[in-house]
Amino acid sequence: MAGKNGKQTVRNMVLSLGVSVLAAGVIYLFVPHDETPPELKRVDYRVELLTARRAASYPVAAPEGLPQSWKATSVRFQGDNFDAWHLGFHDPDGQYVAVEQSAQKPSTFIEDATQRAEETSTQKIGDQVWRRYEGERYDALVLEGQGVTTVVTGSAPFARLTEMAEALKAEALKTE
Repeated sequence: MAGKNGKQTVRNMVLSLGVSVLAAGVIYLFVPHDETPPELKRVDYRVELLTARRAASYPVAAPEGLPQSWKATSVRFQGDNFDAWHLGFHDPDGQYVAVEQSAQKPSTFIEDATQRAEETSTQKIGDQVWRRYEGERYDALVLEGQGVTTVVTGSAPFARLTEMAEALKAEALKTE
């Protein structure tokens, strides 16, 4: 009798496993699984911009006049970290573009902000000459000023980086 009981136990285990796999398959078919990335929320950066312009040791840059199709997605000002300003966007094609500024030593800041991209050439934007950097992950436009380095960087092509650089307006709002 022991032999027959052992065969039934194995048979019952196989049947239980089959029912479990079938139930998991049915659940998988009926549970929706969307592969598209979630929609990024637009951030309002006006308060942080005013704060940065009051506190930073340099005129803080932000775009003016960009079409609504440019979506601001991240913003931060770190006064305790060389007055570091970051403003991130998604361009109309969904590519990333960021404005980075800092009073940090230019060589260190540029290496970090461009993610170790290499300088390749220069480009005139308005009345200023920006340096172009090309990298594996991001390309960048770099402008060094008195006490501040501005980097426009991202996964977007140079045409979009240039569009952002053209839209930048730098201001300082010092309180007495």
